[in-house]
Amino acid sequence: MNKTLQVWGGAVLGVAFVVLAAYYWMTPAGSLPAFMPGYLAGSVHVHFKHGLASLIVGLACFIFAWFGTAKKAK
Repeated sequence: MNKTLQVWGGAVLGVAFVVLAAYYWMTPAGSLPAFMPGYLAGSVHVHFKHGLASLIVGLACFIFAWFGTAKKAK
């Protein structure tokens, strides 16, 4: 697989997961789309742990992309 494609893919996924984390923290469980994990009809509970997990995965994707930009040792 092309190294540049891996770096860009990691960066895009990182942004997506960080945005998803913010969405989990700002939206009550009853207002989430039904296909998302944590949806519960009529609930006003905010899923902090879902958001935290999404943030951690997003940061891991950023780290993957960062290490992908390193120069190759000779």
